[in-house]
Amino acid sequence: MSENKTPQLDDRSPWVIDTRELGRHAGLSRAVQRSVPVETPLGVPDVITIDAGSELKLDLLLESVVEGVLVSGTAKATAKGACARCLDPVTEEVEVEVQELFAYPGSATEETTDEDEIPRLIDDRIDLEPIVRDAVVLALPLAPLCTEDCAGLCIDCGVKWADLEPGHGHEKIDPRWAALVERFDENAGEKPAQDPAEQEQA
Repeated sequence: MSENKTPQLDDRSPWVIDTRELGRHAGLSRAVQRSVPVETPLGVPDVITIDAGSELKLDLLLESVVEGVLVSGTAKATAKGACARCLDPVTEEVEVEVQELFAYPGSATEETTDEDEIPRLIDDRIDLEPIVRDAVVLALPLAPLCTEDCAGLCIDCGVKWADLEPGHGHEKIDPRWAALVERFDENAGEKPAQDPAEQEQA
């Protein structure tokens, strides 16, 4: 019978935090501030993302409680995308609240919940990446705007309304008259027929 192996956390990862100094003593706390590199883009491609190579700034407090370690604080990053109305580039500072309990092995919480409900400590270490990534992605706007009052693009010429002259518009022709207007334009380009009397004088 094969045994389930507990996954190991890499201490070299900036997402992994060692909590041994808290010693499972309820009431002890530790502040954590660090910048974590983003290895894969976060967000919705072609809408708004936190690009790979940028950084997430974490400002967290770890508190030892009876059932585990409570992590709370903020995560900040810069997101880039395109305005949903005019398609201009958008840069947005994102700050999200983070709060999660990591359950101690053998605690009542660990025994009565699934791992996808509440994360666990592994060898007194916690992995912040899943909870921070989820919080940041959920905080990104689904329809980013360059300004709250962006008027978008003219549907006829595709130019940004903010760049157009006041009163800009396009003449609308009833489809029932379109053929007549086209015929009129063709006739306007032709030379008028010469009067017979003028032809005789010539």
